[in-house]
Amino acid sequence: MKILLATGNRKKAVEITAIFAEGEGPKVEFLSLADFPDLPEAVEDGDTFLENARKKAHPAAKATGLPTLGEDSGLEVDALGGAPGIYSARYAGESAADGDNTRKLLEDMKDVPAGKRSARYRCVAVLAFPDGGEITADGSCEGEIAFEPRGTGGFGYDPIFLLPDGRMMAELSPREKDALSHRGRALRKMQISLESFDLSSRGKRGI
Repeated sequence: MKILLATGNRKKAVEITAIFAEGEGPKVEFLSLADFPDLPEAVEDGDTFLENARKKAHPAAKATGLPTLGEDSGLEVDALGGAPGIYSARYAGESAADGDNTRKLLEDMKDVPAGKRSARYRCVAVLAFPDGGEITADGSCEGEIAFEPRGTGGFGYDPIFLLPDGRMMAELSPREKDALSHRGRALRKMQISLESFDLSSRGKRGI
């Protein structure tokens, strides 16, 4: 089965491909946005992770005739009322790098004491079909915000996301992260749904 992966984030693409490769569901060959250079860039102006995932997946599926996987994910911090949430990738500004976002979050959390720093990573994934149908799945990973970064793996807020076992997300191997992460949990649900999903009435291209 061929699926278009609707993300320009190379690290996310690597994670998604690895998760599907290790899962129990149908074998998938992923195509990238680079294979369709004329596709317009998705505008992520939704109010929820689900809305943004749909904005990535459905237009691309319709334009290419391929099932298209879009996902939106981010960090929700309880002490900040759920922020940065859907703005996680641009928390410190539209062109912010991971380090900029991490530093801003630590600054915003500097007066929040231990025991009040609970947070979670969330992911919502949408597999859109050319006929407008979709499969959705979500996943989350609970933890808390550390006081300083640690670890060199992962990306995003991983160096300050402290897991219940005392490790930072950035200290996990890629395989360990895939097993525990919000994205891994969402995409494994997606694979289970695909196993029993009737593809016979869907667009034939890429299936």
